[in-house]
Amino acid sequence: MQFKIHHFDKTSNARSGTIITDHGNIDTPIFMPVGTAGTVKAIHNKDLHEQVKAEIILGNTYHLYLRPGLEILRKAGGLHKFNAWDKPILTDSGGYQVYSLAHRRKMKEDGVVFQSHIDGSRHMFSPEGVMDIQRVIGGDIIMAFDECTPYPCDYNYAKESMELTHRWLKRCCDHFDNTTGHYGYNQTLFPIVQGSTYKDLREKSAAFIAAQNRDGNAIGGLSVGEPAEMMYEMTDLVCSVLPKDKPRYLMGVGTPVNILESISLGIDMFDCVMPTRNARNGMIFTSEGILNMRNKKWEKDFSPIDPAGQTFADTMYSKAYLRHLFVANEMLASIIATMHNLSFYMWLVKQAREQIKLDNFAAWKNQMVAKLSARL
Repeated sequence: MQFKIHHFDKTSNARSGTIITDHGNIDTPIFMPVGTAGTVKAIHNKDLHEQVKAEIILGNTYHLYLRPGLEILRKAGGLHKFNAWDKPILTDSGGYQVYSLAHRRKMKEDGVVFQSHIDGSRHMFSPEGVMDIQRVIGGDIIMAFDECTPYPCDYNYAKESMELTHRWLKRCCDHFDNTTGHYGYNQTLFPIVQGSTYKDLREKSAAFIAAQNRDGNAIGGLSVGEPAEMMYEMTDLVCSVLPKDKPRYLMGVGTPVNILESISLGIDMFDCVMPTRNARNGMIFTSEGILNMRNKKWEKDFSPIDPAGQTFADTMYSKAYLRHLFVANEMLASIIATMHNLSFYMWLVKQAREQIKLDNFAAWKNQMVAKLSARL
């Protein structure tokens, strides 16, 4: 994997660049739609390609390991062939899912023993095992195994967890470097900065991660309930330590405002279930603010979903029609809403890249942030 930086914005710490992988190039800053179980929910791959213009999607190690399972993925030739996605894929490590299964897992030095949410069967994730699993899944970018601490989090627990994550990282790196992929293309490993919301821990973790000299770095353990300003403070601190010549990935973030604010701090990559999950519940993100499509106020509004008319869905459907679909519980409602939200997110990061090239990112970001949180 290579990372080429094209431009540093003169008005912020934002930058634009390109990540080069064996499955194609990724323009940054970029948003990555989440395909938890091998598919981005409520949208066809053809539309991800042609309408949303997604450049990379995510696969979830925990869910894919449990179902369909490694044997099927291996026989299929990896996730790219299994789900017919020929662009880059990033796979998470399963660490966040283990964090979310606190009542079903047991942490220890070797790894994590957990119960499947599907049938209650017991499994273990170790740093080495997670590397092997992600080799089989076949992501272009794979994540180190880590523990994601909750918020709020006791300092001593955060420190012990961070140190465990660092020990696991060394094992991940050693095992990754001594194994090869299964499908004839290169994979790269990203370590993850932890440390909760404690400045000294975040700074120490960022320095440790930077010292591993991998091709890219991630920031985890944020957007788990802490105030947004605290998330930005931690992100800013970590970005000041991580190398400038490597892509920086802020995991699990977030709202359109979160994304723009984090781009201004130097983040290059984002993922979040928000645009797809919220779409299925009728929440629509637009260039003018947020719509609840179930509201009666849209019943007779025949204007486009987004007045800027930036997405495929906007050129075909009105607010009134989309509201009708949601009220009637039609499946098409989720499909249109998902396509719209993902298209909007991709439009937003594309606009960000263009404003960075113009050295106008800060002014544009401030103008957009003022609108994006409004409830219309």
